[in-house]
Amino acid sequence: MEQQVSEPKVKRILVVEDEVLLAMQLEDLLIEMGHEVVGPAIRIPEALEFARQAHFDFAVLDINVAGSQSFPIADILSARAIPFVFATGYGAEGFPPEYCDHPTLQKPYEPRELQQAIESALALSV
Repeated sequence: MEQQVSEPKVKRILVVEDEVLLAMQLEDLLIEMGHEVVGPAIRIPEALEFARQAHFDFAVLDINVAGSQSFPIADILSARAIPFVFATGYGAEGFPPEYCDHPTLQKPYEPRELQQAIESALALSV
């Protein structure tokens, strides 16, 4: 019996990225993957508001957003049981203990790495 592979469902994905060009590239990648983008949020206060109130299934969080860290956003997402990945150019050094093993994309990343990170984080949340 042949096993059918189902197409991934469209996810609403929050993008938190302060570099406008990177945010646009990420948005394009996610749309090409068949997802819908929420945001992007380019500042922490805006991202916190999205994290608290917006409806979305997943998030990609840049660690350093205009000089501030995005861990308070991660805390809200964790409390809401919304899966997410971190994106960083600095590595996992300095992560709070609760996020040390969290899925992280190392910038610059390839589209397949983004897809794998999304799939990994979504699998962890099941």
